[in-house]
Amino acid sequence: MPHLNKTTTAASGNRDTAPAARSSLSRTRIALTVFFALDGFLFAGWVVRIPAIKEQTGASPSDLGLALLGVSAGAVVTMVFTGRLCRRFGGHPVTVLCAVLLSLSLVLPPQAHSALALGLVLLVFGAAYGGLNVAMNSAAVDLVAALRRPVISSFHAAFSLGGMVGAGLGGLVAGGLTPTVHLVVLAGVGLLVTAVTGPALLRHPVPVAERAAESGTEPPTGPASASRRPGRRGLVLLFGAIALCTAYGEGAMADWSALHLTQDLDASPGVAAAGFSVFALAMTAGRLSGTFLQERLGQTRALVAGGITAALGMLLGSLAPTVWLALVGFAVTGTGLANIFPMAIGRAGALAGPSGVAAASTLGYGGMLLGPPAIGFLADWFSLPLALTTVALLAAAASLIAYVARNASAQPPNE
Repeated sequence: MPHLNKTTTAASGNRDTAPAARSSLSRTRIALTVFFALDGFLFAGWVVRIPAIKEQTGASPSDLGLALLGVSAGAVVTMVFTGRLCRRFGGHPVTVLCAVLLSLSLVLPPQAHSALALGLVLLVFGAAYGGLNVAMNSAAVDLVAALRRPVISSFHAAFSLGGMVGAGLGGLVAGGLTPTVHLVVLAGVGLLVTAVTGPALLRHPVPVAERAAESGTEPPTGPASASRRPGRRGLVLLFGAIALCTAYGEGAMADWSALHLTQDLDASPGVAAAGFSVFALAMTAGRLSGTFLQERLGQTRALVAGGITAALGMLLGSLAPTVWLALVGFAVTGTGLANIFPMAIGRAGALAGPSGVAAASTLGYGGMLLGPPAIGFLADWFSLPLALTTVALLAAAASLIAYVARNASAQPPNE
């Protein structure tokens, strides 16, 4: 009888703590979603001021292009170290710290008065931006495993929505505020949001150790670990390659879609500007539905279907004979690419924790760096429509890689 009473008490205790645990995870999810949105909001606020800062520095187009590489270079270099920090201190504290650094670094670009100075300060900005992305995604991977639902796309949807809001507000105030005032205000917003939301994130750590043991994603230890780690690293690289293929397409669409519409299809400037907007809106909508798709299809099938959809959409967008068919193609491409990057990062994180997130994110940013110049060289050698078909080729490659990696040893939930 005493044994039964103890069991009953323990069961009652578990029932009492389960709602508290769910509530804690819900608060963590909300706080983390805010940080993803803030990241997109701040980055978009900087992007819309690039023309004004170019004029301020007197940089030529080529000099500006080199200076802008500072963002990506700083991000790529920092990502590896951020993975180590997340392993040491946890993703939540590193997320809060990087959000503070990103907000503060936002005030630096308007202070530059030469292309060289701009490139140097953008290294700092890019380092904070890359660090925040790795830390947030590491925290998101832990939360996905704890929730046992593939919700990582919802965080990236928040990033996209934050970017759209930041770009829209930036466009509205660009004529009335100097870059210095605008970006200082954004820095203040970033610090305020971090001060309000950060404590909630720090108060509710995700039970990583318990999650890893339950889901089977804990890194192996003991004599068998040496033989398993090489294969695990190989799978992480495969998912990083998928992220690269997706980021290549996003970079190409951001830089070349409007030119394709005006140069090859005689679209007006207003319609041409809508090209990337259509793509971005479709990507946001796709990410908002990402959890539903992954729960219905499983992550491997969702990855494969997304890549095939993006490939078909980009073939239409690049080779269509009319503007409107091209816009439809861009929308289909955005829908297909929407969830590939977050799912690839999530799978890499499930396999190798923060190190996996860092490795896959670094490869993904490599695709972002590679895409625009590769399209430019190919357009010079052949034509812009033909160059844009490489986006379709890499999207199809992402599908193939996802299919090859379908038997990954550590599957996230709902696979």
